[in-house]
Amino acid sequence: MAEIDLLRSLPKAKRNVTERSDAKDAAVIEISKQFGEMYWDGPRSYGYGGYRYDGRWRAVARDIIAHFGLTAGMRVLDVGCGKGFLVKDLMLELPGLEVFGLDISHYAITQAPEELAGRLHLGGAEALPFADKSFDCVLSLNTIHNLPRRRAIAALAEIERVSRQRSFVVVDSYYTPEQKADFEQWALTAEFHDYPDGWRQAFAEAGYTGDYFWTILA
Repeated sequence: MAEIDLLRSLPKAKRNVTERSDAKDAAVIEISKQFGEMYWDGPRSYGYGGYRYDGRWRAVARDIIAHFGLTAGMRVLDVGCGKGFLVKDLMLELPGLEVFGLDISHYAITQAPEELAGRLHLGGAEALPFADKSFDCVLSLNTIHNLPRRRAIAALAEIERVSRQRSFVVVDSYYTPEQKADFEQWALTAEFHDYPDGWRQAFAEAGYTGDYFWTILA
């Protein structure tokens, strides 16, 4: 179990916290939490502001492959895969790697690259529809915090259940009260968030033994 930033190669997003906070209300939050078209491809005030493939996940894919020593024929699952861009880039970086994704968003899955047909599943993170130890590596990036704490712990336990000792999660966190305040102004969909020690406690309660890192609002 290690704290490691496997997303370090991603471009840093520009976030206008004040603008998001001013636009955020109960109606915006309700729509965002549906994880539909508005969340992915609507105005920035509802989520991503347009989530399109641009190859930025290929460097992340290389780092994941190297860190976990993945080889052709291994099976990888991305929990909260969205439109499947990391699934695609993992397979591009390592031909023969068997990569699959799962997401709660029907919209996101239907907008995935056509070459991922049959690889993306609709479902929730706290009840993965896969057998025990059925994946060599399980990933979940910026997804678990969208569940209330009890369900987040269940999702972490599910990741542990279906993985064969290789896993990596990224969750919303903060180091200082100031960062926490900024995060709370920005966040739309997060149900459970905490300081790193609070997350480590949740990991322990779930029996999660994989690697992890934080999304810190800069």
